[in-house]
Amino acid sequence: MMATSLAMMGCGESFTSAEREVICQGEGIMRVLSIDNEADSLFLREESLPVSESMLQTEEWTLLRERMLLTVQDPEATGVGIAAPQVGIHRNVVAVQRFDKEGEPFEFFINPEIIEHVGERADGGEGCLSVPELYGNVSRWQEIVLRYRDEEFVEHTERIEGFTAVIFQHEVDHLSGRLFIDYLSAEALDEAIEE
Repeated sequence: MMATSLAMMGCGESFTSAEREVICQGEGIMRVLSIDNEADSLFLREESLPVSESMLQTEEWTLLRERMLLTVQDPEATGVGIAAPQVGIHRNVVAVQRFDKEGEPFEFFINPEIIEHVGERADGGEGCLSVPELYGNVSRWQEIVLRYRDEEFVEHTERIEGFTAVIFQHEVDHLSGRLFIDYLSAEALDEAIEE
């Protein structure tokens, strides 16, 4: 009786029913939202919400994690990172391929924030699973300081450099509703569309 009352009062936040529906809809690769679809495009522009520790204890988290990983590694459209909003979940979760670590593993980061930009910026080519067939040069910091929680909800602060730092900037942008095309000039965007 007491446990039921606490659950009804909202103790131990969980995924919403709409989020559970997306996560549990089928198995395997998830549908990646695209700017080519008006409803998807509006969704991608919204700000995401924090993830609570209790959410990481759910079956939904386990399934979301598994399905996001399958999605970003889909041989039909492989990526080096993916953010939860790209698969229809407005939560602060990203998976990033760690090119700065041996074996280049994918790792998950909960509630990530870039708290410092270090050194210089450099232009580099970018694309996005949610922005099909468009590529452009984006100026990104070459070193960042990232604060995040791991999958045990332990907080970490880490200095990250190079291409991996660029991936983090791209993925964390998704959590604020920003896309790489927002950094392109009108002229550069026209060129990206023509390619």
